[in-house]
Amino acid sequence: MSMRERWWILAVVSSALLLIVIDMTVLYTALPRLTHDLHATASEKLWIINAYGLVVSGLLLGAGALGDRLGHKRLFCWGLVVFGCASLFAAFSPSASTLIGARALLAIGAAMMMPSTLSIIRLVFEDDGERALAIGIWAAVASGGAALGPIVGGLLLEYFWWGSVFLINVPIVVVAWLLAWRLIPSLPGDLSRRWDWKGSLLVMIGLIGLAHGIKSLAQPSPSLVSVLLALGVGVACLAWFVRAQRRQADPMLDLSLFRMPLFNCAVIAALVAAAGLVGMELMFTQRLQLVLDYSPLQAAMYLLPLPLASFVSGPLAGRLLPAVGGLRLLVWAQLICAAGLGGYIWSLGLPVWVQQVWLLVLGAGLGATMTAASHSIMMGAPPERAGVAASVEEVSYELGGAIGITLFGTVASALYSLTLRLPQGVPESVQVRDSLDEALAVAESLPAELAAVVLEQARLAFDNGYFATLAMSVLMYLLAGAYAWYRYKGLSRLSAGELGKNR
Repeated sequence: MSMRERWWILAVVSSALLLIVIDMTVLYTALPRLTHDLHATASEKLWIINAYGLVVSGLLLGAGALGDRLGHKRLFCWGLVVFGCASLFAAFSPSASTLIGARALLAIGAAMMMPSTLSIIRLVFEDDGERALAIGIWAAVASGGAALGPIVGGLLLEYFWWGSVFLINVPIVVVAWLLAWRLIPSLPGDLSRRWDWKGSLLVMIGLIGLAHGIKSLAQPSPSLVSVLLALGVGVACLAWFVRAQRRQADPMLDLSLFRMPLFNCAVIAALVAAAGLVGMELMFTQRLQLVLDYSPLQAAMYLLPLPLASFVSGPLAGRLLPAVGGLRLLVWAQLICAAGLGGYIWSLGLPVWVQQVWLLVLGAGLGATMTAASHSIMMGAPPERAGVAASVEEVSYELGGAIGITLFGTVASALYSLTLRLPQGVPESVQVRDSLDEALAVAESLPAELAAVVLEQARLAFDNGYFATLAMSVLMYLLAGAYAWYRYKGLSRLSAGELGKNR
């Protein structure tokens, strides 16, 4: 295969990946308008966002194994078809519940494609230097695309209705399918490999159960029975999955990989980077529009430094990897993330351009983190298990994103409900304490003076959750970086031969 063909294949799979990761965050700027048009509750709003990440996370491991079995080109092309059809369904959803179902269908298509994108790169690029650069570009698309989602949403909403954020996927899917069928070689699968559909189902139910239980805790009057039942089902299903994997001779997820220091640190870094990025962007876009009265387009432009820096730092990190080493790069990248977000918090009272400089630093750290994590995870697996390794890597990102939405959304919602102080004359209602969106809707029916006080108190309460989640994210980056440093220092005491083997 010529060099030109390899890089064209990278362009095709990267374009599909861009659609997948953009759909994780594209609804952020559309959320206030979508919530208003579909009359979605705070719980439905979080499920509209989170259904995608949770279903993808639950299916990725099984999809990776299925790609190793059937061939990654075949699974990738079928995933494009499912994703395109689901995009049409989502664009014209008449209700919140219908949109949640459409997002789940989108997730099925995404789960079919995602492991194949990285597996195809792993198998097509045989030269180590080219492969590191290709994975760096892949990681830049993953991190930059997630950061680009709200910007794409903001641009579309400036001129079209909220369904356009899904409809734009369709022509791109058609072109990507035609190019994929023409360019990607028919990489043979191994029919002897077993597809563990039961394991995939257990993971998905477990993750959804945990997410539902955590979100229920943030409600103004949570049902203890419902919370305990959801958490119990989630923990039981995940424990059952781990036990089953340990008993299988050829498990879908080789748990022994997590005993390797570099692999272990890379998975944690991917989880934390994705959780921080997706969770922060949810908070950023809501505050910019609901508290500061930015338009969707203005909110999108404010966040532009994040994807720009990620797109640049990803390939640069790929170039540095052979010389620096995976663990050392993970340490520095996560410290840069913490510094960027900490600087952003400090600059919130300063001019906007100062805040955006710190967003550039944060985006650079995220792009480098995802590149180092992706490369480290993929290089720890043999070529015939590329699909499973890619699934672990992508589960880390998608699960991290789902955790970020769940954790940040839950903390912000809980603090909003606890700290909201309503003035006399406003009846206590579940709607007002449910979310800032609901408070804005209720204020529309109040006298002007009373509405102004309600809005001021609701925005102050929202800011309490906003600052708490940002501080929590800084702490996550620092802890992940400290853990990687601890493992790096441990490896540095090994002999040169052992160190090379682990790197």
